[in-house]
Amino acid sequence: MALPSIKSVFERAQLATSGQFDEWLKAWRVAAESGSPESLFTFMCRERGVAEDIFLQQLAATLGWAFLDLKKVTVEPAVRNKISTKVAFQFGALPISFENETLTVAVSNPFNNALLNAVQFDARSPVKFALAPAAEIEKSLKKYYGVGAETLDEMAGEETMELEIANDKEITEDDQEASVIKFVNQVVWEAFKDRATDIHFEPSEDELRIRYRIDGILHQTPMPAQLKRFQAAIISRIKVMSGMNIAEKRLPQDGRINVRIKGEELDIRVSTVPTVYGESVSLRLLTRGKIFMSLDKLGFAPRDEAALRELIIKPHGILLVTGPTGSGKSTTLYAALSTINSVQKRIITIEEPVEYELKGINQISVRSDIGLTFAMGLRHILRQDPNVVMVGEIRDLETAEIAIRAALTGHLVFSTLHTNDSASAFTRLIDMGIEPFLVASSVEAILAQRLVRTICPHCKVEQMVEPTYLLKIGFPADEIATTKFYRGAGCEECRMLGYQGRLAIYELLVVNESIRPLIMNRAPASTLMAKAVEQGTRTLRVDGWNKVKLGITTIEEVLRVTQTEEHLKSLVGDRTEIWTKPA
Repeated sequence: MALPSIKSVFERAQLATSGQFDEWLKAWRVAAESGSPESLFTFMCRERGVAEDIFLQQLAATLGWAFLDLKKVTVEPAVRNKISTKVAFQFGALPISFENETLTVAVSNPFNNALLNAVQFDARSPVKFALAPAAEIEKSLKKYYGVGAETLDEMAGEETMELEIANDKEITEDDQEASVIKFVNQVVWEAFKDRATDIHFEPSEDELRIRYRIDGILHQTPMPAQLKRFQAAIISRIKVMSGMNIAEKRLPQDGRINVRIKGEELDIRVSTVPTVYGESVSLRLLTRGKIFMSLDKLGFAPRDEAALRELIIKPHGILLVTGPTGSGKSTTLYAALSTINSVQKRIITIEEPVEYELKGINQISVRSDIGLTFAMGLRHILRQDPNVVMVGEIRDLETAEIAIRAALTGHLVFSTLHTNDSASAFTRLIDMGIEPFLVASSVEAILAQRLVRTICPHCKVEQMVEPTYLLKIGFPADEIATTKFYRGAGCEECRMLGYQGRLAIYELLVVNESIRPLIMNRAPASTLMAKAVEQGTRTLRVDGWNKVKLGITTIEEVLRVTQTEEHLKSLVGDRTEIWTKPA
């Protein structure tokens, strides 16, 4: 369409008077001359102060085009092939249907002549246009064609691919580098936008699957069908970025990438392992600014937070944080260190790796390849006159012995263990070979934690739950009638999952004179836990129920992260054969 036609359409749609249109057109031309990439349509939409979907509906009615809700549209594979991937992504054009030899294509800007001409030329058939918001078209393109589909088209035509990486590279949404570089950048960019913590490249016989871990749950990312063809180039690119040996494909390797996205520093830990169908690559994304949280923002119950604040200012002893990988243990320890960090205290940490740099704290990164292990580093740290020591993880007897010796000689030691609950930490240390009397006299408290997904605030609705079910899963009987339960209905903001973000639930077991004799007598974890609960410790599940009552998370989430075999047995009733028959 020519500009006079645009003007007449705006006037007919009552979107602008003749004078307003001329004024806006003049302002847009000035902005365009100064380098603004904004299209005339987008500029007009913003100046008019109307939401894009309302604006497009008015235009559609005037032009006689359809306005589509793409959430309710399904595009068949045969229809997608009617125009090339490059044209679809370059111009934001989504083929919708092909009927009576006519192709219907959704676009967001009806005034882009280059778009209209490119689609009509590429389709090689009559084209009928419809309107839809630009963001919805972009989501649908990634859904149907896959992330980076247009880049793979470019890669298919390239004989050589440049794999060099520039220092201090910043990844942006519109990277224009060599295709394989651009594809990897796009995958990382999409993961960052979706708040993913991990990216997994998983080769199989007929495909290269890419999955993101978002809020602790894995989601498969739509990818182009021809991705498998470029598996070697993509994995080589990642290995070059992370400083690995690209010729070595038989042994596991570890590496690290530092990039910037939207001005944020992003540390990416890379791990490769050889599999039957090629190397599997895992990327752990660590955004430095988001790792650190203050103690009062971690979601502790007021009583537990007060107890923890007393523990972290003690002059000596061990505070252990337990939980599986990815349960937020490092975040909790960083918050504790930051709280007590002052010029009067010398704090030294040894970690693998250093995930967040804290000013005023001496941090050491484990280097197993040169012999710098947790045990060796901790032994030398104690010669540095520290007040507080943090050990990233107690993995073996030697590290445990040195940590306990440090606690008994006047140092406050923070560390982590991989156990299912707080009480199991005592038996784990004893099983490692530590004498029970040393465990009882050195450990001040154990903090167990898990991460639960929080309900999406954009689609939060009340949920009705059967009281009999609540009783079966152990929800407090006297609070069932007064508690309101919520869930997420699912919306675009949360990818139709009903959850957005995560928060920890905690179990703080403080060692006192009632607990110490049990530890010295090698009491089982269940006995220790029972005594702790009797003394006022709240279990992970009880803390989870409290967050359910506050409307923060759901019953299902609490059950998911605190489930044990005994609880599962109670849910299936008398069908004990499920648990007794061999697999």
